[in-house]
Amino acid sequence: LFSLLAVTLVVAFLLGILTWVINAVVHGIAVKFASDVVEKGHASLRESFSMTLSRLGSLLVAGLVSGILTILGLLLLIIPGIIIVIMFSLVVPAIMIEQKGAFEGLGRSRKLVSKRWGKTFVLLLLIGIVFLIVVGIPSLLTAFLGAAGTVINSLITAFVAPIFSIATTLLYYSMVARETSPLQK
Repeated sequence: LFSLLAVTLVVAFLLGILTWVINAVVHGIAVKFASDVVEKGHASLRESFSMTLSRLGSLLVAGLVSGILTILGLLLLIIPGIIIVIMFSLVVPAIMIEQKGAFEGLGRSRKLVSKRWGKTFVLLLLIGIVFLIVVGIPSLLTAFLGAAGTVINSLITAFVAPIFSIATTLLYYSMVARETSPLQK
């Protein structure tokens, strides 16, 4: 029993690390791709992938720090966790677009969001609702299919997940535009 538990914990730990790395890479690629479309009118998946790999260390550290802070915040009566999620929601665009390091990206995200908490919260809430509807309903409907249901849910999630990256990239550009606008000064 103890050896089975040990193996299960090791496998869970390794899957957690793999998921963390894959999510960082996918989020980075989607942000860079969306950014290139906004700035240049076209994008290259190869360029986005290369840029993401060059920024992977910063993405992983920022993800780890914001993840730990979010979990601690959620344990402290949920509201602090939500505030931390909002505060650091633009960290990946800051790292990918401005080529900031992990801690600079966290600070930049906090600065950009600082004057637009409500807008950021509403966007994240809407993305969450869309994600729950588009992924949650099929998940309930395919629950009885076993492994086939898991595959179907994974495919749906893969198609829907970039919505968050694209939305936060567009929010990032909106925040930067407001920051540099003469009307805001």
